[in-house]
Amino acid sequence: MQVAIYGKLITEENIPYLKNLFSKLEKERVTYLIHKSYAEHLKAQKINIAPSAEFTSYEELNDSVDCMFSIGGDGTFLDSITFVRDLNIPVVGINAGTLGFLSNISKDEIEYAIDEINAGNFTLDKRSLLTVKTENNLFGDVNFALNDLTIHKYDSSSMITIHVYLNDEFLNSYWSDGLIISTPTGSTAYSLSCGGPIITPGSGNFIINPVAPHNLNVRPVVIPDDTTISIKVEGRSGKFLTSLDSKYETVSDDITLTIKKADFHVNLLRLNNQNFLSTLRNKLMWGLDRRN
Repeated sequence: MQVAIYGKLITEENIPYLKNLFSKLEKERVTYLIHKSYAEHLKAQKINIAPSAEFTSYEELNDSVDCMFSIGGDGTFLDSITFVRDLNIPVVGINAGTLGFLSNISKDEIEYAIDEINAGNFTLDKRSLLTVKTENNLFGDVNFALNDLTIHKYDSSSMITIHVYLNDEFLNSYWSDGLIISTPTGSTAYSLSCGGPIITPGSGNFIINPVAPHNLNVRPVVIPDDTTISIKVEGRSGKFLTSLDSKYETVSDDITLTIKKADFHVNLLRLNNQNFLSTLRNKLMWGLDRRN
């Protein structure tokens, strides 16, 4: 088995777990490629890693990689998606961060997870993405998101007006601080904190959810993911902020955003003792209700 390994910062408390990870990979004779900047962090922390190939971009990965280990929180996991893209390389999230909806393998489960993956005891969850197109090729060739696209006012001044069309039919003009277009995967992220619904993966939907709307009767809308969403923004500053997962750009308000479902999916590797519903209960602490 060959894996790619991606991570960012290394905290003091995670060093023992990382040493355990690389020791286990060596013991099981698993070969690996490491993202170049992460390899430098590992060496700086005196974590022993085998001499191995390094990668810095999507173009340096191929189907010889069986899966990618994303080591960190959900932000790190989202960054790892920009490397696998349409290569069908499953992503395994090892949670070295905080909550970890996507990075749901705990540091204490590292050895167990590697054994299970080696034995083939896992399931691949197909997750849809959204993509955005603009006249000026906003975000270049990484114009996709696993979680969401968000629009925000540029500064702390007055709210913006966001005109939304579905398949060229007018939906609404949102007077608000922003707007979230979320996939089912992203329904447990920013959209959830803004009062959006939780949608199960594979349900084939997008969520349109305003951020701090001026009209209190405006609520999230769930639509089929084969819908084309067009967005035009007005505001006093003449520009606004747009993000795709962890990627941000400043956009002129004369630009129209067109959002669609991406023409590829990503595979999230899930151990057989995990599922979406158990992750919900654990991460949202529903089980702490003593009536359960």
